[in-house]
Amino acid sequence: MGLESASYISQLNSSNPTATDAVSEGDDHLRLIKGVLKTQFSGLSGTTAVTASEAEMNILDGVTASTSELNIMDGVTATTSELNIMDGVTATTSEINIIDGVTATTAELNYTDGVTSNIQTQLDAKPDLSDAQTWTAGQRGEITALSSATTITIDMANSNNFSVTLAHNAEFANPSNDTAGQSGSIFITQDGTGSRTASWGSDWDFAGGTAPTLTTTAAAVDRIDYIILDASNIHAVATLNLS
Repeated sequence: MGLESASYISQLNSSNPTATDAVSEGDDHLRLIKGVLKTQFSGLSGTTAVTASEAEMNILDGVTASTSELNIMDGVTATTSELNIMDGVTATTSEINIIDGVTATTAELNYTDGVTSNIQTQLDAKPDLSDAQTWTAGQRGEITALSSATTITIDMANSNNFSVTLAHNAEFANPSNDTAGQSGSIFITQDGTGSRTASWGSDWDFAGGTAPTLTTTAAAVDRIDYIILDASNIHAVATLNLS
């Protein structure tokens, strides 16, 4: 039988060559099969072996995505295991497109890992700090250590309670970031030498209008309790010689 004509696998006649064909026609059939394969798989022009299995290739069976849609994956560096995270996802195209333009990093997106309910609902359930609160356990304020210097300017944004061991005669200047309603204590300890003195900025208002004289004994501890009335008035009272 004469050599058939075919360009694609579907055009090949599986009955050829017949048993009565001359052996010399075998090379023609081989060349035909080579030509059909090269035409059918014209995109396989490189030297890299295709390692996908039949099952893996069959995953594409029924895919209706266009070339441009598939090319969106061009340059993707995700591993097989990372892509398999999508296995079983039932989100629609429109739902997935919600993340179009998202610039969050992997680490930032992973913050939601383990979230099992609406985040906004959880936030809404938290108490509003502008409402009255009832505490069911003890609340503690950190005591922030200050450095001794000839001028000490307390940053009220750092804490409510402060401590300092005086190694200088010091002026407690008007603090920064003072906000009406803030209250706390300042623990003032004499160093091993003692006899350190303290003066106070104009915002500090002590009972009776006179700033206290610190206990001068080495290692003595005095405490100043305060409450901020406004930006230029801090009401204060001293409790002396607590050591």
